[in-house]
Amino acid sequence: MSRVPGWIGRLGAGLTRMGDRLDERRAEVQRESADSPPASAPSPAGKVPPPTEPAPAVVRPDPALAVPWGVRVAAEAGWRLLVLAGTVWVLMRVISAVQLVVLAFVAALLMTALLQPTVARLRRVGVPQGLATALTAILGFVVMGLIGWFVTWQVMENIDNLSDQVQDGIDELRDWLLNSPFHVTDKQINDIAENLRDAVGANTDEITSAGLEGVTVIVEALTGILLAAFSTLFLLYDGKRIWEWSLRLVPAAARPGVAGAGPAAWRTLTAYVRGTVIVALIDAVFIGIGIYFLDVPMAVPLAVFIFLFSFIPLVGAVASGALAVVVALVTQGVFTAVMVLVVVLAVQQIEGHILQPFILGRAVQVHPLAVVLAVATGGLVAGIGGAVVAVPLVAVTNTVVGYLKRYAQESPPVVPDAEGPVHEGERGPE
Repeated sequence: MSRVPGWIGRLGAGLTRMGDRLDERRAEVQRESADSPPASAPSPAGKVPPPTEPAPAVVRPDPALAVPWGVRVAAEAGWRLLVLAGTVWVLMRVISAVQLVVLAFVAALLMTALLQPTVARLRRVGVPQGLATALTAILGFVVMGLIGWFVTWQVMENIDNLSDQVQDGIDELRDWLLNSPFHVTDKQINDIAENLRDAVGANTDEITSAGLEGVTVIVEALTGILLAAFSTLFLLYDGKRIWEWSLRLVPAAARPGVAGAGPAAWRTLTAYVRGTVIVALIDAVFIGIGIYFLDVPMAVPLAVFIFLFSFIPLVGAVASGALAVVVALVTQGVFTAVMVLVVVLAVQQIEGHILQPFILGRAVQVHPLAVVLAVATGGLVAGIGGAVVAVPLVAVTNTVVGYLKRYAQESPPVVPDAEGPVHEGERGPE
C-alpha cells in the first residue's frame, strides 16, 4: 500500500487541529476586547482591529439629587433672600432719591384717612362729591392753620416773660444746687457756664451753617406741605378711580386677592389714624390742664406739641413729656417740675394701658417690639417723618399679609385656560 496517502492524511489532520486552535484563540481575543474599553491607538502594522460589541452605557445620577437635601433647601432660600434683599435695596435707593415726594404722599394718605369719613357722611346726606370734598378739605386745612397760628401767637406773646422766667429759674436752680446734698460748689457751676460759653464761641461757624440748613429745611417742609395738600384733595375727590386704575397694573391672577387686600388695608389705616388722633387729643388736653394749673408758662403751646409728638409712638410721648418737664424746671423750679413729671407719667400710663387698647381695638395690633424697631428704622431712614409713618406702614403690611394668606388658603386652584388663568368657581374677595 502506498505511503503517500498516509502522509497527506497526517498533514490534513495537523492543519485541522491548528485551525481549531486559531479559532479558539480568536474567540478568546474577542471576549477580552468586549470586556475592556477599545484602545484609541491604531493596531500595529496598520491592521484594523476586529469589530467588538459596544460597551454598556454608565447611568449617572442627576447632580441635583447628589446634593444633600438640607444644602438644597438652604440654597433655594438663599437665592430668594438675595433677590428680596436686592429688591428692597433698590426700592430704598429710589425712595431716598425722592424722599420729599414719598413723605408728602404718605402724609396725604394719613390726612385722607382722617378726612374721608367726613366726605362719606356728606355724600350720604346728598351733597355732591366735589362740594363734599371742598368743604371737608377747607375745614381741615382751616383747623390746622388756626392751630399753627395760635401756637405761634402764644409763643411770641410769652417770649419776653419766658426769658425772664428762664433766667429766674436758672438762678433758682443754681441756689438749689449750692444748697443740695450733692455738694456742688460755686466754682464748679461757674466752670460749667464758662465751658458752655467757650463751646458756643468755638462752634459759631457750625451754628451758622446749621441755621442756613434750617432755612433749607423750612423751604422743603413748605414744599412738602403743598404737595400733601394737593394730593389730599385728589385722593378725597377721586380716590376710588385711582385705586381701580392701580389694580390694572396687577397681574390678572393676583388681582382678586389684591382687590380685597386694599380695602382691608384702608380700614386698618383709617382706624389707626382716627384712634391715634383721639389718643393724642386726650393726652394733650389732660397734660395741658395739669401744667396749666401748675402755672407753667405757655401751657397751650406745650399741649399742642404734646398732641403733635403723640403721632410718634413711644418716642414722641417721652420727648414731649421731657419738654414740658424742662420748661417747668427752668421756669418754676424743681418741685413744679416733679409735679409735671407725675402728671405726664400718670396720663401716659392711662393712655398706654387703657385708652389705646380700647380705642384702637384689634384693628391695629402690632407687637411692641415691632413698634420699637419700626420707629427706629423709620427715624434712621427718613428722620421724624419716617418715624411717624413707620408704625402705620407696619400695621397696614401686617393686615395685607394676613388677608392674602387667608385668601390663598380659601381660594380655589387656578386652572390655565387659553384666555389666561381662571379660578374654578371664581369669586370676589370677601
